[in-house]
Amino acid sequence: MITRREFCRATALSVAVAPWLAPLKTEGADLSASGIGLLPTGPDRPALETPWFPSRLHAFVWRNWGLVEPERLARVVGAAKTDVVRLAQSMGLPQVRVIAVADRPRVHLTLIRRNWHLLPYDQLLELLGCSASELAYTLREDDFFFVKLGLVKPRVGPLRWSAPDAVQKRQAAEIAAWVREAFPGGHLNGRDPLFSFVRTLSKMPAKPRRIEKLESKNPLRLGYSYFALYGDPMSDPSLDPYPEGYLARLAAAGVNAVWLQGVLSRLASVPWDPQEGIEKRRKGLRSLTARAARHGIQVFLYLNEPRALRSDSRVFVDHPEWRGVPEQEFHAVCTSAPAVRSGLTEAVADLCRAVPDLGGFFTITASENQTNCWSHGRGAACPRCRERSPAEVIAEVNATFQDGIVAGGGGQRLIAWDWGWASGWAEDAISRLPAGVATMSVSEWDLPIERGGVKSTVGEYCLSIDRSGPRARRHWEAARKRGLRVTAKLQLGVTWEFAAAPYLPVVENVVRHLMTLRDAGVEDFMLGWTLGGHPSPNIEAVGEVARGGNLESLAVRRHGEALGPAVARFWSACSAAFREFPYSGGTVYQAPLQTGPSNPLWPAPTGYGSTMVGIPYDDLDGWRSVYPAEVFGGQLEKVAAGFETAVQTLRREVGDRGVVGGLADDVRFAETAALHFASAAAQARFVMARRAGDRETQRRIALEESDRAVRLHALQSEDARIGFEASNQYFYTPLDLVEKVVNCRWLARA
Repeated sequence: MITRREFCRATALSVAVAPWLAPLKTEGADLSASGIGLLPTGPDRPALETPWFPSRLHAFVWRNWGLVEPERLARVVGAAKTDVVRLAQSMGLPQVRVIAVADRPRVHLTLIRRNWHLLPYDQLLELLGCSASELAYTLREDDFFFVKLGLVKPRVGPLRWSAPDAVQKRQAAEIAAWVREAFPGGHLNGRDPLFSFVRTLSKMPAKPRRIEKLESKNPLRLGYSYFALYGDPMSDPSLDPYPEGYLARLAAAGVNAVWLQGVLSRLASVPWDPQEGIEKRRKGLRSLTARAARHGIQVFLYLNEPRALRSDSRVFVDHPEWRGVPEQEFHAVCTSAPAVRSGLTEAVADLCRAVPDLGGFFTITASENQTNCWSHGRGAACPRCRERSPAEVIAEVNATFQDGIVAGGGGQRLIAWDWGWASGWAEDAISRLPAGVATMSVSEWDLPIERGGVKSTVGEYCLSIDRSGPRARRHWEAARKRGLRVTAKLQLGVTWEFAAAPYLPVVENVVRHLMTLRDAGVEDFMLGWTLGGHPSPNIEAVGEVARGGNLESLAVRRHGEALGPAVARFWSACSAAFREFPYSGGTVYQAPLQTGPSNPLWPAPTGYGSTMVGIPYDDLDGWRSVYPAEVFGGQLEKVAAGFETAVQTLRREVGDRGVVGGLADDVRFAETAALHFASAAAQARFVMARRAGDRETQRRIALEESDRAVRLHALQSEDARIGFEASNQYFYTPLDLVEKVVNCRWLARA
């Protein structure tokens, strides 16, 4: 199974967000044929049908109900608003409650994903209210979203309104009956409105706690926003990634630094990619650093530079010596050219002078993005870099940034992240880093594990382990020999093992891991990538362990002497269950771990392969990765059962009246995770039964999955944080879980 890294390098996709993330346009989108040609298509593959709906039109209305106003839905298919409303009502859908205008930028990825098989590009553009060039930019730049969609746009014809016939009306009435039976209380769209948590987390807490300002000697606790839009947050003040109340909550959890994606050309002038709006973004960044400082928090920027340019860029005509390694329609901007390095240095220096209270930067120099000529291991294709080693070039890039910091006043930290550095030259690169640059490593990388009798090693995004791995320890040792500070990149809240809740209460695993790092003398931590940044006991564990505490003391501090011991046992039970998770790089990216019960059961093979944290389809062989199918399903069932038992035991010990406040969150997210893991196992067994022609087992699993969808709907209905993750937005909404009931009832009846 292809890894995330291989996926991204094969397609030269980068990880910045589209600049048009603002409330969706309603008029004037460029839908010209020439514009459509900008959009990627991939292999010619027919779109999948949804036979549990009476028609594709019914599926379109259902999947966009509550996310897009009925007027726009009608306009897309050439209907009247009343036509669309009647069609929705015929299936039992409730009165529409469209998300707030302010939240529309947070739902565009969800809309693209759910309409991917339903609409051709021209109608998708009309639904989104954007131009072809804007959508092309998003598919390429918004956390490599086209990769998450499988590198293929399914072939589908225009969707036009036609009045439902008698058969379709009967089918719609049957769906309405199923919905009434499964959800007698209604509230199909959920009681807690989507994105309500943004307002809740943005409000000042009742008792904000101030943390001392981060000084250069203090241990680093670097976190990310739970709901930030990824790429260009300083371009629009209304899309504030760190509102005042949220900063206060992070500080109370022990966070003393936060980070943002920083595209250098949008924050400072670089000669190869001049941009507008630089001062506007700097003003926003100065405002954020000032607000964060009031809570003892510094702001760091993630640099991944210099960004590759299109091969036909005029810059390469004027400066052929800047043209680096080619990759598809792009070329690297070669850092072996002295003028490129001086441009980077001056840009960083200018930014540091313009935002003097900026806390610092961290870099990835061998990422999914094509940047320097050795960033994807192909420096030999550059006439300048072929004479130099990857260690030399990559260390030089980091030294260039450090020179900029010094020239700008020297007040910022620089952390060089070794993500993607090959084992053959990583230690050489570390030995070449200049003084003052810290080295960061993923703590768990290369840790050997055995799950279900299958031996493998951990890559990253693993919360089901409780200690660091040999790669990080080796690189930290090399850095210390150079006299450099070291940083552990952790993933404390959630990982791609499960990311559809704000955090997973596997606190014992977190505490054990932190204790091994404390014993190894590692004090600086990056708390997570774009997922897992919600304040949680997992993050609070960092400060608890640093103060000499343990699992039990953390539980008592959060829940008091009476409940503390039971909570500690609950956290331990959840952690032990999670240590059975069938981890592998392929599994965490491909399996239906994030969609859980919302992923449909398909009556026949779809022929589509699962996509990276995107659309799982029915790709069992992709899901299971290195695990035999039976082992894969069995391990997930062990994890689910362990979480369920932990919840039941806690309820017996403290009673339902004791499960309130933060403990209620712990229990809700444990129950959510159990449903996801049980569902992933059930989906695997459904595919196995389908292959064997075992119709009765398929029917039984469909009814069990229907029940899980109802149970998960109840949880998400009460807490709109469930199903959300910032870089993917909503994996599913409450109506997706209602659709799963329809899907399962249809399968069981067929």
